[in-house]
Amino acid sequence: MNQKSWRIRKAIVDDAKGLKKCMDLAYTKYLDRLKGERLPPMDVDYEDEITYFPVWVAESDKEIVGGLILMFEDDYTTIANVAVRPDFQGTGIGRGLMDLAESEAKRRGYLELRLATHVLLTENISFYHHLGWSEIDRDDTRVYMRKTIDV
Repeated sequence: MNQKSWRIRKAIVDDAKGLKKCMDLAYTKYLDRLKGERLPPMDVDYEDEITYFPVWVAESDKEIVGGLILMFEDDYTTIANVAVRPDFQGTGIGRGLMDLAESEAKRRGYLELRLATHVLLTENISFYHHLGWSEIDRDDTRVYMRKTIDV
């Protein structure tokens, strides 16, 4: 695949429709593996997400091709959602969004990031391990992970 050009910017409410389309494409590719089980990000109101949480989008040619939603807890930052449109995977957007999450958490004084992903999304789990994340727990459907932020 050719390197596609993209940039990350803070989301605005007008991005909600494009972000929803991006997230649906990103998660739909897993539906066969999940035997039709819908993942929570497929049923989110992205206008609300952008209004109430810090959200960034990756865009290419004025189309949203990735997204990141953070939640700042008392003791850590949660990556509530991060996804890249399938046709842009492998272009560095995922790493760019994860790096942004870490730098934003660090900027706000947090020392730890957390996320949860589905147990069947093994390539995502491997990607997070590659970026220095460690598994802290799992249940029947989710793997819970964390990363300590270097100060």
